Amino acid sequence: MIEPIYLVVSLLMFLGGFFFMEFVAFLMHKYLQHGRLWFLHQDHHRYTKSRFQKNDSFTIFYSIVTMLLLVFGFFGGFDYRFWFGLGIFFYGMGFFVYHDMVFHRRIKTGYRPKNKYLLRIINAHRTHHQKSTATDGVSFGFFIVGKQYEPT
Repeated sequence: MIEPIYLVVSLLMFLGGFFFMEFVAFLMHKYLQHGRLWFLHQDHHRYTKSRFQKNDSFTIFYSIVTMLLLVFGFFGGFDYRFWFGLGIFFYGMGFFVYHDMVFHRRIKTGYRPKNKYLLRIINAHRTHHQKSTATDGVSFGFFIVGKQYEPT
């Protein structure tokens, strides 16, 4: 029988990993990708026919961190690292599906959201691409966006 406290702690670690990534992604995007690491991120702000971008190196970095947490957490008996890593994994999958497939259409799905919250994410990201430069910009988060991006 699984102890109830284990379930609670596991759920909290999972949610912590997910929301921690929004915080990390915001800081990384605002201060590094639109700063010292612009040389890796700039191709994301320009149209390219290339299937891959230098910007994809960030996905590789986050994937390695996530895999390490999952593997060490698994071999540690499904400890906190596993559940925290699983939260990061789900954040990454949500980001990939919505950012790369729905917004940028790097993989064609034909899906067009009608939900106000999902449309707000699209408006915020569209505004980010229109108004952001290497050293300045708006809307650096992804899943947490302000009401000012509410669809009209």
